Amino acid sequence: MTIELRAHDVPQLNELGRPGSQKTRAPGRAGAGAWREWRVPVALILLCAVPLGAGAFRLYQLALGAAITPETARFFGAPLPVVLHIVAAAAFIVLGAFQFVPGFRRRMPGWHRRVGRLLVGSGLIAALSGLWMTQFYRLPEHDGALVYAFRLLFGSLMALSIVLGLVAIRRRDFAGHRAWMMRGYALGLGAGTQVLTLGFGEAVVGPPDEGTRGVLLGAAWVINLALAEWIIRRPSSPRVRAASQPPTTRLDRKPVASVAPAIAIP
Repeated sequence: MTIELRAHDVPQLNELGRPGSQKTRAPGRAGAGAWREWRVPVALILLCAVPLGAGAFRLYQLALGAAITPETARFFGAPLPVVLHIVAAAAFIVLGAFQFVPGFRRRMPGWHRRVGRLLVGSGLIAALSGLWMTQFYRLPEHDGALVYAFRLLFGSLMALSIVLGLVAIRRRDFAGHRAWMMRGYALGLGAGTQVLTLGFGEAVVGPPDEGTRGVLLGAAWVINLALAEWIIRRPSSPRVRAASQPPTTRLDRKPVASVAPAIAIP
């Protein structure tokens, strides 16, 4: 006896190996979904395009031995801190932006963890080298006591946030890890936002004096930190809450990796 099976008689298995329909996504919707995933990291990198370019130009000057001016003499006198700061800050900004791509966290949790280790190291180097330069480099003429105080304050907060994020993930506190790393990353983006606040201030009141410049620079860090707090504390949809939890196995339902939508370190 011969039994003929037709296509509609065979149960379809979904991606979990269970009976169910296979859903296909139209090409247009797939492209829109990919852009939604990438628009945040692209925007973050574009925000810092000016300071990243300025840092690259500074490295170019140091490498070629450009003419020393009163503005650059401090860098040529002690180049190591500024080189460390530029390289570490660039890595922190660019690699950190990719941690906001949900597809990477879901499909490649190992990549998420490995990059997270690099981000902790680069973030701490950027913050600590920035504090060293603030403390030991000669203060530029256009900066004053207010800028000096803000750099010490927010540089210290950046380093502290990264350390607390590392402590949180060691304790398997994924929500705390996400929150602290997001705060640290927001403070690390301060130079990008300062381009906007300084440009806005100059457009409104003209070239800023020492005090106004300090206020505009400090406002950039405050804006970034306030936005990070809003993102951290806003109510999220069930889908977002599920995505922020560590993946579990079907056998023991225990966490096996961090996929918090920020920077993860095992």
